[in-house]
Amino acid sequence: MSQRWVCLDVGETLIDETRVWSIWADELGVPRLTFLAALGAVIERGGEHRDVFPIFGADDWRLRMASVEDAYGGFQAHDLYPDALRGLDCLRDAGYRLAIVANQPASRADELRAIGVDAEVMAMSEGMEVAKPHPAFFAKARELMGGPQPGSVAYVGDRIDNDVLPSARAGMRAVWLRRGPWGVIQRPPDGVQPALSVDSLDELIERIGEAWDDRFIAK
Repeated sequence: MSQRWVCLDVGETLIDETRVWSIWADELGVPRLTFLAALGAVIERGGEHRDVFPIFGADDWRLRMASVEDAYGGFQAHDLYPDALRGLDCLRDAGYRLAIVANQPASRADELRAIGVDAEVMAMSEGMEVAKPHPAFFAKARELMGGPQPGSVAYVGDRIDNDVLPSARAGMRAVWLRRGPWGVIQRPPDGVQPALSVDSLDELIERIGEAWDDRFIAK
């Protein structure tokens, strides 16, 4: 069995989050396009998703989470990016070991399994009691994988701040998936180059071997 792992994020990597953000807009009584534009502005300023709520006077957003979750109903098959299951299957067939470790509620792991997502290791930050971008998140992820060397793990995610930079600092092969709002708005700092940048999981399948070319490891 290969000792190379591909560890994937969830939001905007496997799951298209358009539906959940649209539900948030509806909950706040804000036009969806307006809400999504504000989210983009927050990302451009380097903020977190939670920073969008004060723009609309929704300081009580945590109290609204149960209502939004009820409307959302968890991950559904139609939330998966079209290349998600195909990408996982192709990586597995190519001999890579798969992990899915992300900043998500613990319940999302079972929801992913229910819609056909399969990986040797699957863990969400709530259950791990540590979240990205903290270095302990990536250390815990490797522990769950059985302790492979950091350089044998490619971490695939859409965010420069939460995925690319901290995984590279942890010694992993940082793979930037440029889709979703963070993926198209954020840019790496000067002098930082991910091990690999791709626009889809289909492209990742074709080019994953390049992630182990040490000439292109982020410093």
